[in-house]
Amino acid sequence: MPAFCRDCERVAEEMATVCAACGSARIISHPELFSLAIAHVDCDAFYASVEKRDRPELAERPVIVGGGRRGVVTAACYVARSFGVRSAMPMFKALRLCPEAVVIRPDMAKYAASGRMVRALIERLTPLVQPLSIDEAVLDLSGTEALHRAPPAVVLARLAREVERTVGVTVSIGLAPNRMLAKMAVERGKPRGFAVIGRGDAASVLAPMPVSALPGIGPKAAARLAARGFTTLGALAALSPAEALSRLGEDGPALAAMARGEDGRPVEPSRASKSVSAETTFDADLSALADLERALWPLAERLSVRLKAKALAAAGVTLKLKTASFQTRTRHARLPEPTQLAETLFSAARALLAREATGASFRLIGIGADPLADAAEADRGDLADPDAPKRRAVEQAIDRLRDRFGPGVIGKGRGLSIPPE
Repeated sequence: MPAFCRDCERVAEEMATVCAACGSARIISHPELFSLAIAHVDCDAFYASVEKRDRPELAERPVIVGGGRRGVVTAACYVARSFGVRSAMPMFKALRLCPEAVVIRPDMAKYAASGRMVRALIERLTPLVQPLSIDEAVLDLSGTEALHRAPPAVVLARLAREVERTVGVTVSIGLAPNRMLAKMAVERGKPRGFAVIGRGDAASVLAPMPVSALPGIGPKAAARLAARGFTTLGALAALSPAEALSRLGEDGPALAAMARGEDGRPVEPSRASKSVSAETTFDADLSALADLERALWPLAERLSVRLKAKALAAAGVTLKLKTASFQTRTRHARLPEPTQLAETLFSAARALLAREATGASFRLIGIGADPLADAAEADRGDLADPDAPKRRAVEQAIDRLRDRFGPGVIGKGRGLSIPPE
């Protein structure tokens, strides 16, 4: 069976559990190992890993990245996960499960900078890279073996080592014949994993999995399938197209095909993001306009960072507020021209906020870009706003300094008025 060592790249038709050349136990073997080319690369507990990289004394500690006690968990390291902490969990519940956890406020500028470094390393391998988030991408390495002088599996192992060496975080890799199977594979091996699902073993690997393992099948959809007698992928996979249509409706044949490991989606480098946003939940409800503005500014900076990382711009701004009674308000304004600038995003959202801050108490505030535009259209300036290119140049200079020396090296005066949380 084809195999190779992830650490020294020794390739063999048969390999023991330990590499004879370097002694590593990180051996990958699979009948289709050197014929598969679709990979899913996912950073392990990315935000928490970046924080541990910058604070080595936290290496063995449980770390949670997220808001205050009334916020939610943005990310949790694997030590914290062993206590049951999960992303999107309310912070009070996470701290009840893991009271000794170190809680760190999110630093999106730092994470975006690290994410760009990982992305740059991935994009050196193939032009067919489809980013899925700041720390995750799918890539097609078909036809690259001659270029890299190695099959995709070996090239991916090199990538993982290079990310660890230069960025200081770990990644997990899923290798398969299509995107869906690659995604399922990457989830099997975390952290620092490398898992393979081939064409020949897809049916046997998927059959015992719950239906919720399929992309897009959440708890409600899984409950509906269970009510019809389908709890595993094997049960779905056994349906013919006609049976699937009859028993599950229009989506039935596609679900049955996915349960068999079939996925015809190509890797699309130009896939457009549907939305970009940032929000925060307060430790205590806020009602005063000045307090809400102070909370809005760092969100505008975070949104600006995310837009730049995705090479996108905001053609409009959406303000989101959640009242103390959990009612959500959204307000929208179209911009004169697309922008990536935090100051412009903030000004537009602040005008919307001023009309809402009339005494009501709010527990959450958010800002989003809607609709999105290409970055090339952003902040070009016109007769009505001739200084836009100058503001863009200033912000780009700030971004370069932050990328090089860290997010706290420089900031605008507006940020100095924000009290520590």
